[in-house]
Amino acid sequence: MRTLITGGVRSGKSRHAETIVGTGPVRYVAPGYPPGDDAEWAARIAAHRARRPAHWETVETIDVAAILGAATAGEVLLVDCLTTWLTRHLDRAGAWTDAEGWNARIDGETDQLVGAWRTTRATVVGVTNEIGLGVVPATASGRMFRDRLGTLNQRIAAASDRVHLVVVGRVLDLSAAPTV
Repeated sequence: MRTLITGGVRSGKSRHAETIVGTGPVRYVAPGYPPGDDAEWAARIAAHRARRPAHWETVETIDVAAILGAATAGEVLLVDCLTTWLTRHLDRAGAWTDAEGWNARIDGETDQLVGAWRTTRATVVGVTNEIGLGVVPATASGRMFRDRLGTLNQRIAAASDRVHLVVVGRVLDLSAAPTV
């Protein structure tokens, strides 16, 4: 079973994901940046950690495809979040500086992630942000990020059994909605 949860920032996505996976053994896959000296980011990470049961295993990595590929039937994975996964891969590929070949590298990483998502034997719940509902970003890099995340979200949603949209703490099940 593969579930994708999307919604805006602070909408309740992570709490909903944590509810879905329950209280049993969970491997929490965190592809975000370590907090470094960013106090606000450190506080967000601390709040997420404090909500997790102590027996959950946390894996901090951007190689989410490898985790999904190595998972076994019966395992439960919570990937939080695909937005930070994309950000880190864009950084590594040099997308912000328009490094040669960055598009192909991101396409390859996305293909690997979607393939692993589609074929994993584990139960997986993924969290991502919906950023395409607001103002058009003023910068080319902001528009590129919005577009790349929109495409990633569509591809993961297409490979998912269930898709939930969380808005102001309310969950809408989009699983039966027609696709475009």
